[in-house]
Amino acid sequence: MDPLTIGMLAILAVLIFFMFRNSRKRKAQMEELRTQIVPGAEVMTNFGLYGTLVSIDETTKVAELEVAPGNIVRVHSQTIAKVVGDEAGTPGEPRSVEEAMAIANREAAERDGVVRDDSSSDLTEPEFGERVDGDAKSSTESAKKASE
Repeated sequence: MDPLTIGMLAILAVLIFFMFRNSRKRKAQMEELRTQIVPGAEVMTNFGLYGTLVSIDETTKVAELEVAPGNIVRVHSQTIAKVVGDEAGTPGEPRSVEEAMAIANREAAERDGVVRDDSSSDLTEPEFGERVDGDAKSSTESAKKASE
């Protein structure tokens, strides 16, 4: 056999090895997910619907999710993508990009030895979407003028 054929067979063997390895990993992840799916767990479906699992029927593969108080949705049990209740309570992880940037800036300032007090800026500038007293008065005055 020539070296090219041996090289091609070796590459094929490596690809087959990784295919089997990934399928085993995926199967183990699915089994772990199935053990976490119990009534009362916060779950997310493949199509982005969040809810609390009310019941699951293994024979018909139907899961009932409560998406709002009193609103129950029936979905196929295989559409449940992950359990989200445990992730929300993880301390130390940022919940948004802004929170991650604030943490990074604070850590950089601590490394540089600069002490910044961000609480004073919070008192002077409103948060995005936060109503300021002057805005509330001006909006009620303009509504009165418009109605007259």
